[in-house]
Amino acid sequence: MRIITFIIVVWLIIGAFAVFQRGYASSAPENCAGVGTIALTVVAGPLNYFGVNPEIEECNLPQPSE
Repeated sequence: MRIITFIIVVWLIIGAFAVFQRGYASSAPENCAGVGTIALTVVAGPLNYFGVNPEIEECNLPQPSE
């Protein structure tokens, strides 16, 4: 159990480093999207350092009904 906790803490520290490296922490986020970007970078940011480059190929949102 301790090793899992250690891995999670290290993962989040690497993610926090990614936030600072990308300059997201230089100013306070102005809306929920900014907070979400920072949170997502902390959680998924380390993936880029391990060679994974997650990206969305296509985004088709449903259209509202008429």
